[in-house]
Amino acid sequence: MTTTSTPPELPDKIDAAVLKVAGVVVLGSIMSILDITVVNVALPTFQRVFADGGGERLDYSLVAWTVTGYTLALATVIPMTGWAADRFGTKRLYMAAIALFTLGSVLCAMATDINMLIAFRVLQGLGGGMLMPLGMTIMTRAAGPHRMGRLMAILGIPMMLGPILGPILGGLLIDQASWHWIFLINLPLGIAALIYAARALPKDSPVPSESFDFFGMALLSPGLALFLFGISSIPGSNGDLSQPKVWLSILVGVLLIAAFVRHSFRPAHPLLDLRLFRDRNLTVSIITMFMFAAAFFGGLLLVPTYFQQVRGESTTMAGVLMIAQGVGAIVTMPIAGALVDKIPVGRIIPVGLALIIVGMFPLTQLSATTSYGIIIPALFVTGMGMGATMMPLFTSALKTLTNHEIARGSTLLNISQQIASSVGVAVMSVILTNQLKGSPAVSAAGALAKAKETGTSVSPSIQGFIDGLGSRFLSVVQNDSAAAFSTTFMVAWLLVILTLVPAYFLPRRSQVSHFNDDEPATPPVMMH
Repeated sequence: MTTTSTPPELPDKIDAAVLKVAGVVVLGSIMSILDITVVNVALPTFQRVFADGGGERLDYSLVAWTVTGYTLALATVIPMTGWAADRFGTKRLYMAAIALFTLGSVLCAMATDINMLIAFRVLQGLGGGMLMPLGMTIMTRAAGPHRMGRLMAILGIPMMLGPILGPILGGLLIDQASWHWIFLINLPLGIAALIYAARALPKDSPVPSESFDFFGMALLSPGLALFLFGISSIPGSNGDLSQPKVWLSILVGVLLIAAFVRHSFRPAHPLLDLRLFRDRNLTVSIITMFMFAAAFFGGLLLVPTYFQQVRGESTTMAGVLMIAQGVGAIVTMPIAGALVDKIPVGRIIPVGLALIIVGMFPLTQLSATTSYGIIIPALFVTGMGMGATMMPLFTSALKTLTNHEIARGSTLLNISQQIASSVGVAVMSVILTNQLKGSPAVSAAGALAKAKETGTSVSPSIQGFIDGLGSRFLSVVQNDSAAAFSTTFMVAWLLVILTLVPAYFLPRRSQVSHFNDDEPATPPVMMH
Protein backbone atom coordinates (compact mmCIF):
# COMPACT_ATOMS: atom_id res chain seq x y z
CA MET A 1 0.00 0.00 0.00
CA THR A 2 1.35 3.36 -0.98
CA THR A 3 0.60 6.65 0.65
CA THR A 4 0.80 10.05 -0.86
CA SER A 5 1.77 13.13 1.08
CA THR A 6 -0.16 16.30 0.58
CA PRO A 7 1.09 19.76 1.40
CA PRO A 8 -0.33 21.28 4.57
CA GLU A 9 -3.42 23.34 4.01
CA LEU A 10 -2.97 27.05 4.52
CA PRO A 11 -5.67 28.95 6.41
CA ASP A 12 -8.15 30.97 4.40
CA LYS A 13 -7.70 34.09 6.52
CA ILE A 14 -4.69 36.36 6.22
CA ASP A 15 -2.76 35.54 9.39
CA ALA A 16 -0.11 37.56 11.24
CA ALA A 17 2.80 35.67 9.64
CA VAL A 18 1.60 36.52 6.13
CA LEU A 19 0.91 40.14 7.08
CA LYS A 20 4.47 40.43 8.36
CA VAL A 21 5.79 39.27 4.99
CA ALA A 22 3.30 41.53 3.19
CA GLY A 23 4.68 44.49 5.15
CA VAL A 24 8.17 43.87 3.76
CA VAL A 25 6.86 43.60 0.20
CA VAL A 26 4.67 46.71 0.47
CA LEU A 27 7.59 48.75 1.87
CA GLY A 28 9.79 47.69 -1.04
CA SER A 29 7.02 48.44 -3.55
CA ILE A 30 6.45 51.89 -2.07
CA MET A 31 10.15 52.71 -2.46
CA SER A 32 10.19 51.63 -6.09
CA ILE A 33 6.87 53.16 -7.18
CA LEU A 34 7.23 56.45 -5.32
CA ASP A 35 10.61 57.03 -6.93
CA ILE A 36 9.02 57.03 -10.38
CA THR A 37 6.42 59.67 -9.55
CA VAL A 38 8.66 61.73 -7.23
CA VAL A 39 11.13 62.45 -10.03
CA ASN A 40 8.39 63.54 -12.45
CA VAL A 41 7.92 66.88 -10.68
CA ALA A 42 11.69 67.40 -10.37
CA LEU A 43 12.52 67.61 -14.09
CA PRO A 44 12.30 71.44 -14.30
CA THR A 45 14.56 71.59 -11.22
CA PHE A 46 17.10 69.35 -12.96
CA GLN A 47 16.97 71.60 -16.02
CA ARG A 48 17.95 74.53 -13.84
CA VAL A 49 20.44 73.16 -11.30
CA PHE A 50 22.47 71.15 -13.81
CA ALA A 51 22.66 73.94 -16.42
CA ASP A 52 26.22 74.73 -17.47
CA GLY A 53 27.46 77.59 -15.37
CA GLY A 54 23.96 78.02 -13.95
CA GLY A 55 22.86 79.65 -17.19
CA GLU A 56 20.47 78.48 -19.90
CA ARG A 57 18.30 75.51 -18.90
CA LEU A 58 19.17 72.06 -20.17
CA ASP A 59 16.97 70.60 -22.87
CA TYR A 60 13.91 68.82 -21.52
CA SER A 61 14.69 65.85 -23.75
CA LEU A 62 18.02 65.43 -21.90
CA VAL A 63 16.74 65.62 -18.32
CA ALA A 64 13.84 63.30 -19.28
CA TRP A 65 16.49 60.57 -19.46
CA THR A 66 16.36 60.49 -15.66
CA VAL A 67 12.95 58.87 -16.23
CA THR A 68 13.76 56.99 -19.45
CA GLY A 69 16.95 55.47 -18.01
CA TYR A 70 15.10 54.30 -14.90
CA THR A 71 12.28 52.62 -16.85
CA LEU A 72 14.74 51.02 -19.29
CA ALA A 73 16.60 49.57 -16.30
CA LEU A 74 13.30 48.19 -15.00
CA ALA A 75 12.64 46.55 -18.36
CA THR A 76 16.16 45.08 -18.42
CA VAL A 77 16.04 43.46 -15.01
CA ILE A 78 12.48 42.04 -15.01
CA PRO A 79 13.21 38.96 -17.18
CA MET A 80 16.29 37.94 -15.20
CA THR A 81 14.60 38.20 -11.79
CA GLY A 82 13.05 34.72 -11.85
CA TRP A 83 16.30 33.08 -12.93
CA ALA A 84 18.31 34.97 -10.29
CA ALA A 85 15.78 34.10 -7.56
CA ASP A 86 16.15 30.39 -8.36
CA ARG A 87 19.91 30.66 -8.35
CA PHE A 88 20.50 32.86 -5.29
CA GLY A 89 17.25 32.57 -3.29
CA THR A 90 14.39 35.05 -3.04
CA LYS A 91 15.27 36.43 0.40
CA ARG A 92 18.91 37.02 -0.45
CA LEU A 93 18.07 38.55 -3.83
CA TYR A 94 15.29 40.74 -2.39
CA MET A 95 17.67 42.18 0.20
CA ALA A 96 20.31 42.70 -2.51
CA ALA A 97 17.72 44.55 -4.63
CA ILE A 98 16.85 46.85 -1.70
CA ALA A 99 20.55 47.49 -1.07
CA LEU A 100 21.20 48.26 -4.76
CA PHE A 101 18.19 50.57 -4.94
CA THR A 102 19.29 52.39 -1.78
CA LEU A 103 22.88 52.70 -2.99
CA GLY A 104 21.64 54.07 -6.32
CA SER A 105 19.49 56.59 -4.47
CA VAL A 106 22.41 57.88 -2.39
CA LEU A 107 24.59 58.14 -5.50
CA CYS A 108 21.82 60.07 -7.30
CA ALA A 109 21.82 62.60 -4.45
CA MET A 110 25.59 63.00 -4.87
CA ALA A 111 25.45 63.58 -8.66
CA THR A 112 27.18 66.76 -9.84
CA ASP A 113 25.97 66.78 -13.44
CA ILE A 114 23.05 65.43 -15.41
CA ASN A 115 25.02 62.55 -16.97
CA MET A 116 26.02 61.25 -13.52
CA LEU A 117 22.42 61.51 -12.37
CA ILE A 118 21.17 59.53 -15.38
CA ALA A 119 23.80 56.81 -14.82
CA PHE A 120 22.91 56.49 -11.14
CA ARG A 121 19.19 56.41 -11.98
CA VAL A 122 19.91 53.38 -14.15
CA LEU A 123 21.67 51.72 -11.21
CA GLN A 124 18.71 52.60 -8.99
CA GLY A 125 16.31 51.11 -11.56
CA LEU A 126 18.23 47.82 -11.66
CA GLY A 127 17.46 47.40 -7.97
CA GLY A 128 13.93 48.78 -8.11
CA GLY A 129 12.95 46.59 -11.05
CA MET A 130 13.47 43.41 -9.03
CA LEU A 131 11.41 44.48 -6.01
CA MET A 132 7.91 43.97 -7.46
CA PRO A 133 8.45 40.58 -9.19
CA LEU A 134 10.36 39.23 -6.19
CA GLY A 135 7.74 40.59 -3.81
CA MET A 136 4.99 38.73 -5.68
CA THR A 137 6.98 35.49 -5.57
CA ILE A 138 7.60 35.87 -1.83
CA MET A 139 3.93 36.63 -1.18
CA THR A 140 2.76 33.63 -3.22
CA ARG A 141 4.98 31.25 -1.28
CA ALA A 142 3.89 32.70 2.06
CA ALA A 143 0.15 32.78 1.40
CA GLY A 144 -0.60 30.24 -1.31
CA PRO A 145 -2.45 30.92 -4.57
CA HIS A 146 -5.92 30.71 -2.96
CA ARG A 147 -5.30 33.89 -0.95
CA MET A 148 -3.66 35.92 -3.71
CA GLY A 149 -6.85 37.89 -4.45
CA ARG A 150 -6.86 39.42 -0.99
CA LEU A 151 -3.11 39.94 -1.06
CA MET A 152 -3.32 41.68 -4.46
CA ALA A 153 -5.57 44.24 -2.77
CA ILE A 154 -2.79 44.86 -0.23
CA LEU A 155 -0.14 45.13 -2.95
CA GLY A 156 -2.43 47.48 -4.88
CA ILE A 157 -2.12 50.09 -2.13
CA PRO A 158 1.28 51.47 -3.22
CA MET A 159 0.19 51.30 -6.89
CA MET A 160 -2.81 53.52 -6.17
CA LEU A 161 -1.14 55.85 -3.67
CA GLY A 162 2.07 56.32 -5.67
CA PRO A 163 0.59 58.70 -8.28
CA ILE A 164 -0.94 60.80 -5.48
CA LEU A 165 1.77 60.90 -2.81
CA GLY A 166 4.81 60.85 -5.12
CA PRO A 167 4.40 64.30 -6.73
CA ILE A 168 3.41 65.91 -3.41
CA LEU A 169 6.34 64.37 -1.55
CA GLY A 170 8.74 65.33 -4.33
CA GLY A 171 7.46 68.90 -4.37
CA LEU A 172 7.68 69.32 -0.61
CA LEU A 173 11.20 67.91 -0.41
CA ILE A 174 12.47 70.12 -3.26
CA ASP A 175 10.82 73.32 -1.99
CA GLN A 176 11.48 72.83 1.73
CA ALA A 177 14.92 71.18 1.54
CA SER A 178 16.61 70.50 -1.82
CA TRP A 179 16.33 68.15 -4.78
CA HIS A 180 18.89 65.85 -3.14
CA TRP A 181 16.28 64.76 -0.59
CA ILE A 182 13.98 63.12 -3.13
CA PHE A 183 16.74 60.49 -3.27
CA LEU A 184 18.19 60.70 0.24
CA ILE A 185 14.79 59.88 1.75
CA ASN A 186 15.32 56.36 0.43
CA LEU A 187 18.33 55.87 2.73
CA PRO A 188 16.40 55.47 6.02
CA LEU A 189 13.62 53.62 4.19
CA GLY A 190 16.14 51.26 2.63
CA ILE A 191 17.90 50.57 5.93
CA ALA A 192 14.54 49.91 7.62
CA ALA A 193 13.47 47.62 4.76
CA LEU A 194 16.73 45.65 4.98
CA ILE A 195 16.37 45.11 8.73
CA TYR A 196 12.69 44.24 8.34
CA ALA A 197 13.39 41.78 5.50
CA ALA A 198 16.23 40.10 7.41
CA ARG A 199 13.90 39.40 10.33
CA ALA A 200 10.55 38.77 8.60
CA LEU A 201 11.35 36.86 5.42
CA PRO A 202 11.77 33.08 5.75
CA LYS A 203 14.96 31.48 4.53
CA ASP A 204 14.77 29.63 1.25
CA SER A 205 17.11 27.24 -0.47
CA PRO A 206 18.10 28.28 -3.99
CA VAL A 207 17.64 25.57 -6.61
CA PRO A 208 19.13 26.57 -10.00
CA SER A 209 16.69 25.77 -12.78
CA GLU A 210 16.68 26.90 -16.39
CA SER A 211 19.56 28.75 -18.03
CA PHE A 212 19.48 32.50 -18.58
CA ASP A 213 19.66 34.09 -22.02
CA PHE A 214 22.63 36.42 -21.47
CA PHE A 215 23.19 36.81 -25.22
CA GLY A 216 19.60 38.00 -25.70
CA MET A 217 20.03 40.50 -22.90
CA ALA A 218 23.29 41.75 -24.47
CA LEU A 219 21.36 42.46 -27.68
CA LEU A 220 18.12 43.95 -26.36
CA SER A 221 19.30 46.31 -23.60
CA PRO A 222 21.93 48.26 -25.60
CA GLY A 223 19.68 48.14 -28.66
CA LEU A 224 16.86 49.93 -26.87
CA ALA A 225 19.24 52.37 -25.18
CA LEU A 226 20.97 53.32 -28.46
CA PHE A 227 17.68 53.68 -30.32
CA LEU A 228 16.20 55.98 -27.68
CA PHE A 229 19.47 57.90 -27.34
CA GLY A 230 19.39 58.62 -31.07
CA ILE A 231 15.79 59.81 -30.86
CA SER A 232 16.47 62.06 -27.86
CA SER A 233 19.56 63.55 -29.58
CA ILE A 234 17.46 65.11 -32.33
CA PRO A 235 16.82 68.42 -30.46
CA GLY A 236 20.53 68.80 -29.63
CA SER A 237 21.35 68.49 -33.33
CA ASN A 238 18.73 71.13 -34.23
CA GLY A 239 16.68 68.52 -36.02
CA ASP A 240 19.57 67.47 -38.27
CA LEU A 241 19.05 63.74 -38.75
CA SER A 242 22.29 63.45 -40.77
CA GLN A 243 24.48 63.85 -37.68
CA PRO A 244 26.14 60.51 -36.75
CA LYS A 245 25.04 60.83 -33.13
CA VAL A 246 21.44 60.64 -34.37
CA TRP A 247 21.30 58.31 -37.36
CA LEU A 248 24.12 55.97 -36.32
CA SER A 249 22.66 55.46 -32.84
CA ILE A 250 19.20 54.78 -34.27
CA LEU A 251 20.57 52.42 -36.95
CA VAL A 252 22.74 50.39 -34.57
CA GLY A 253 19.88 50.26 -32.08
CA VAL A 254 17.44 48.95 -34.69
CA LEU A 255 19.96 46.36 -35.91
CA LEU A 256 20.56 45.09 -32.37
CA ILE A 257 16.82 44.87 -31.71
CA ALA A 258 16.32 43.02 -35.01
CA ALA A 259 19.14 40.63 -34.09
CA PHE A 260 17.47 40.04 -30.72
CA VAL A 261 14.16 39.16 -32.41
CA ARG A 262 15.93 36.70 -34.71
CA HIS A 263 17.84 35.17 -31.80
CA SER A 264 14.77 34.83 -29.54
CA PHE A 265 13.36 31.90 -31.54
CA ARG A 266 16.49 29.76 -31.06
CA PRO A 267 17.14 29.07 -27.32
CA ALA A 268 14.83 26.89 -25.27
CA HIS A 269 14.54 29.63 -22.65
CA PRO A 270 14.87 33.00 -24.41
CA LEU A 271 14.98 36.33 -22.59
CA LEU A 272 11.54 37.09 -24.02
CA ASP A 273 9.43 34.28 -25.40
CA LEU A 274 8.28 35.88 -28.66
CA ARG A 275 6.66 32.56 -29.61
CA LEU A 276 3.78 33.62 -27.39
CA PHE A 277 2.77 36.12 -30.06
CA ARG A 278 1.11 33.18 -31.79
CA ASP A 279 -1.68 33.77 -29.27
CA ARG A 280 -3.87 36.36 -30.98
CA ASN A 281 -5.33 37.63 -27.73
CA LEU A 282 -1.91 38.29 -26.20
CA THR A 283 -0.68 39.99 -29.37
CA VAL A 284 -3.63 42.38 -29.61
CA SER A 285 -3.43 43.16 -25.89
CA ILE A 286 0.30 43.97 -26.03
CA ILE A 287 -0.10 46.19 -29.10
CA THR A 288 -2.92 48.03 -27.32
CA MET A 289 -0.85 48.25 -24.11
CA PHE A 290 2.21 49.56 -25.97
CA MET A 291 0.36 52.35 -27.75
CA PHE A 292 -1.62 53.28 -24.65
CA ALA A 293 1.42 53.35 -22.33
CA ALA A 294 3.54 55.39 -24.77
CA ALA A 295 0.80 58.00 -25.16
CA PHE A 296 -0.37 58.13 -21.56
CA PHE A 297 2.90 57.99 -19.62
CA GLY A 298 4.80 60.03 -22.23
CA GLY A 299 2.18 62.77 -22.38
CA LEU A 300 1.15 63.03 -18.74
CA LEU A 301 4.78 63.31 -17.62
CA LEU A 302 4.74 66.84 -19.06
CA VAL A 303 1.88 68.15 -16.91
CA PRO A 304 3.93 68.99 -13.77
CA THR A 305 6.46 70.79 -15.99
CA TYR A 306 3.65 72.86 -17.56
CA PHE A 307 2.45 73.91 -14.10
CA GLN A 308 5.95 75.03 -13.12
CA GLN A 309 7.36 76.56 -16.30
CA VAL A 310 4.24 78.14 -17.80
CA ARG A 311 2.03 78.83 -14.79
CA GLY A 312 4.85 79.66 -12.39
CA GLU A 313 3.71 77.20 -9.71
CA SER A 314 6.06 75.88 -7.04
CA THR A 315 7.17 72.27 -7.20
CA THR A 316 4.93 71.47 -4.24
CA MET A 317 1.86 73.04 -5.84
CA ALA A 318 2.58 71.22 -9.09
CA GLY A 319 2.50 67.96 -7.12
CA VAL A 320 -0.73 68.93 -5.36
CA LEU A 321 -2.40 69.75 -8.68
CA MET A 322 -1.53 66.23 -9.92
CA ILE A 323 -3.62 64.63 -7.14
CA ALA A 324 -6.70 64.67 -9.36
CA GLN A 325 -5.18 62.18 -11.78
CA GLY A 326 -4.36 59.69 -9.02
CA VAL A 327 -7.79 60.05 -7.43
CA GLY A 328 -9.42 59.33 -10.79
CA ALA A 329 -7.44 56.09 -11.08
CA ILE A 330 -8.42 55.05 -7.55
CA VAL A 331 -12.11 55.50 -8.43
CA THR A 332 -12.14 53.25 -11.50
CA MET A 333 -9.38 50.70 -10.83
CA PRO A 334 -11.34 48.57 -8.33
CA ILE A 335 -14.50 48.87 -10.46
CA ALA A 336 -12.65 47.67 -13.56
CA GLY A 337 -11.07 44.86 -11.54
CA ALA A 338 -14.51 43.69 -10.39
CA LEU A 339 -16.06 43.92 -13.87
CA VAL A 340 -13.29 42.17 -15.76
CA ASP A 341 -14.49 38.72 -14.63
CA LYS A 342 -18.07 39.49 -15.69
CA ILE A 343 -17.77 41.60 -18.83
CA PRO A 344 -15.43 40.91 -21.80
CA VAL A 345 -12.44 43.25 -21.81
CA GLY A 346 -13.27 44.34 -25.35
CA ARG A 347 -16.24 46.17 -23.86
CA ILE A 348 -14.34 47.69 -20.91
CA ILE A 349 -11.06 48.94 -22.38
CA PRO A 350 -12.64 51.12 -25.12
CA VAL A 351 -14.56 52.90 -22.35
CA GLY A 352 -11.30 53.54 -20.50
CA LEU A 353 -9.63 54.83 -23.67
CA ALA A 354 -12.64 57.04 -24.38
CA LEU A 355 -12.30 58.58 -20.90
CA ILE A 356 -8.62 59.30 -21.60
CA ILE A 357 -9.50 60.86 -24.96
CA VAL A 358 -12.15 63.09 -23.35
CA GLY A 359 -9.90 63.99 -20.42
CA MET A 360 -6.78 64.66 -22.48
CA PHE A 361 -8.50 66.85 -25.09
CA PRO A 362 -8.50 70.04 -22.94
CA LEU A 363 -4.73 69.60 -22.56
CA THR A 364 -4.40 69.90 -26.34
CA GLN A 365 -5.96 73.38 -26.07
CA LEU A 366 -3.77 74.71 -23.25
CA SER A 367 -2.84 78.34 -23.08
CA ALA A 368 -0.92 80.35 -20.50
CA THR A 369 -4.21 81.24 -18.78
CA THR A 370 -6.33 78.08 -19.10
CA SER A 371 -8.53 77.83 -16.00
CA TYR A 372 -7.61 75.23 -13.42
CA GLY A 373 -11.34 74.57 -13.31
CA ILE A 374 -10.81 72.95 -16.72
CA ILE A 375 -7.39 71.34 -16.20
CA ILE A 376 -8.08 69.63 -12.85
CA PRO A 377 -11.31 67.87 -13.99
CA ALA A 378 -9.50 66.90 -17.20
CA LEU A 379 -6.74 65.22 -15.17
CA PHE A 380 -9.35 63.47 -13.01
CA VAL A 381 -11.15 62.03 -16.06
CA THR A 382 -7.82 61.01 -17.60
CA GLY A 383 -6.91 59.19 -14.39
CA MET A 384 -10.28 57.43 -14.47
CA GLY A 385 -9.48 56.24 -17.97
CA MET A 386 -6.09 54.90 -16.90
CA GLY A 387 -7.65 53.01 -13.97
CA ALA A 388 -10.22 51.45 -16.30
CA THR A 389 -7.61 50.42 -18.87
CA MET A 390 -4.54 48.99 -17.11
CA MET A 391 -5.94 46.07 -15.12
CA PRO A 392 -8.30 44.79 -17.86
CA LEU A 393 -5.43 44.88 -20.38
CA PHE A 394 -3.23 42.75 -18.13
CA THR A 395 -6.09 40.32 -17.55
CA SER A 396 -6.95 40.08 -21.23
CA ALA A 397 -3.36 39.45 -22.28
CA LEU A 398 -2.93 36.45 -20.01
CA LYS A 399 -6.41 34.95 -19.98
CA THR A 400 -6.05 32.52 -22.89
CA LEU A 401 -2.52 31.35 -22.02
CA THR A 402 -1.93 27.96 -20.50
CA ASN A 403 -0.58 27.79 -16.97
CA HIS A 404 3.05 27.17 -17.91
CA GLU A 405 2.88 30.17 -20.29
CA ILE A 406 1.47 32.68 -17.81
CA ALA A 407 4.78 33.58 -16.13
CA ARG A 408 6.48 34.14 -19.51
CA GLY A 409 3.47 36.09 -20.81
CA SER A 410 3.50 38.28 -17.70
CA THR A 411 7.19 39.03 -18.24
CA LEU A 412 6.58 39.90 -21.88
CA LEU A 413 3.69 42.18 -20.96
CA ASN A 414 5.56 43.97 -18.17
CA ILE A 415 8.60 44.60 -20.34
CA SER A 416 6.38 45.88 -23.18
CA GLN A 417 4.82 48.37 -20.78
CA GLN A 418 8.18 49.61 -19.49
CA ILE A 419 9.65 49.91 -22.99
CA ALA A 420 6.53 51.73 -24.18
CA SER A 421 6.82 54.17 -21.27
CA SER A 422 10.48 54.79 -22.14
CA VAL A 423 9.66 55.34 -25.81
CA GLY A 424 6.76 57.64 -24.94
CA VAL A 425 8.83 59.77 -22.56
CA ALA A 426 11.69 60.05 -25.07
CA VAL A 427 9.47 60.92 -28.05
CA MET A 428 7.21 63.39 -26.21
CA SER A 429 10.18 65.16 -24.63
CA VAL A 430 11.82 65.48 -28.06
CA ILE A 431 8.63 66.98 -29.52
CA LEU A 432 8.33 69.45 -26.63
CA THR A 433 12.00 70.46 -26.86
CA ASN A 434 11.76 71.05 -30.61
CA GLN A 435 8.60 73.10 -30.16
CA LEU A 436 10.22 75.27 -27.48
CA LYS A 437 13.37 75.76 -29.57
CA GLY A 438 11.21 76.78 -32.51
CA SER A 439 9.95 79.84 -30.62
CA PRO A 440 12.17 82.94 -31.00
CA ALA A 441 10.69 84.38 -27.81
CA VAL A 442 11.46 81.29 -25.73
CA SER A 443 14.99 81.12 -27.16
CA ALA A 444 15.50 84.81 -26.41
CA ALA A 445 14.27 84.30 -22.84
CA GLY A 446 16.78 81.47 -22.40
CA ALA A 447 19.62 83.60 -23.74
CA LEU A 448 18.58 86.47 -21.47
CA ALA A 449 18.53 84.22 -18.41
CA LYS A 450 21.97 82.88 -19.25
CA ALA A 451 23.34 86.39 -19.73
CA LYS A 452 22.03 87.47 -16.31
CA GLU A 453 23.56 84.45 -14.60
CA THR A 454 26.97 84.93 -16.23
CA GLY A 455 27.01 88.74 -16.01
CA THR A 456 27.27 89.18 -19.77
CA SER A 457 24.97 90.74 -22.35
CA VAL A 458 22.88 89.18 -25.10
CA SER A 459 23.66 89.72 -28.76
CA PRO A 460 22.33 92.91 -30.43
CA SER A 461 19.90 90.88 -32.57
CA ILE A 462 18.35 89.18 -29.54
CA GLN A 463 18.20 92.46 -27.61
CA GLY A 464 16.52 94.09 -30.60
CA PHE A 465 13.96 91.28 -30.71
CA ILE A 466 13.22 91.71 -26.98
CA ASP A 467 12.96 95.50 -27.28
CA GLY A 468 10.62 95.13 -30.24
CA LEU A 469 8.16 93.14 -28.16
CA GLY A 470 8.50 95.54 -25.25
CA SER A 471 6.08 94.85 -22.40
CA ARG A 472 4.57 91.96 -24.35
CA PHE A 473 7.80 89.92 -24.20
CA LEU A 474 6.97 87.85 -21.11
CA SER A 475 3.41 87.14 -22.22
CA VAL A 476 4.67 86.00 -25.65
CA VAL A 477 7.16 83.67 -23.95
CA GLN A 478 4.39 82.21 -21.79
CA ASN A 479 1.98 81.81 -24.71
CA ASP A 480 4.61 80.19 -26.95
CA SER A 481 5.62 77.84 -24.13
CA ALA A 482 1.98 76.86 -23.56
CA ALA A 483 1.57 76.28 -27.31
CA ALA A 484 4.58 73.92 -27.25
CA PHE A 485 2.95 71.88 -24.49
CA SER A 486 -0.44 71.81 -26.20
CA THR A 487 1.13 70.60 -29.47
CA THR A 488 2.90 67.79 -27.62
CA PHE A 489 -0.32 66.83 -25.84
CA MET A 490 -2.03 66.79 -29.23
CA VAL A 491 0.42 64.13 -30.43
CA ALA A 492 -0.24 62.04 -27.31
CA TRP A 493 -4.00 62.53 -27.73
CA LEU A 494 -3.94 61.38 -31.35
CA LEU A 495 -1.95 58.30 -30.34
CA VAL A 496 -4.62 57.40 -27.77
CA ILE A 497 -7.24 57.71 -30.51
CA LEU A 498 -5.17 55.36 -32.71
CA THR A 499 -5.07 52.91 -29.80
CA LEU A 500 -8.79 52.36 -30.38
CA VAL A 501 -7.86 50.46 -33.56
CA PRO A 502 -6.12 47.49 -31.87
CA ALA A 503 -8.58 47.78 -28.96
CA TYR A 504 -11.39 47.05 -31.44
CA PHE A 505 -9.93 43.54 -31.91
CA LEU A 506 -9.94 42.73 -28.19
CA PRO A 507 -12.39 39.96 -27.26
CA ARG A 508 -15.98 41.13 -26.88
CA ARG A 509 -17.26 37.73 -25.86
CA SER A 510 -16.52 35.81 -22.69
CA GLN A 511 -13.39 33.66 -22.86
CA VAL A 512 -12.41 30.50 -21.05
CA SER A 513 -9.76 31.23 -18.42
CA HIS A 514 -6.79 28.90 -18.00
CA PHE A 515 -5.66 30.37 -14.68
CA ASN A 516 -7.12 27.47 -12.69
CA ASP A 517 -5.72 24.56 -14.68
CA ASP A 518 -4.21 21.69 -12.70
CA GLU A 519 -0.62 22.81 -13.18
CA PRO A 520 0.21 25.66 -10.73
CA ALA A 521 1.24 28.93 -12.29
CA THR A 522 3.24 31.90 -11.19
CA PRO A 523 0.77 34.77 -10.79
CA PRO A 524 1.19 37.74 -13.10
CA VAL A 525 3.11 40.72 -11.77
CA MET A 526 1.92 44.20 -12.53
CA MET A 527 4.42 47.02 -12.81
CA HIS A 528 3.28 50.60 -12.43
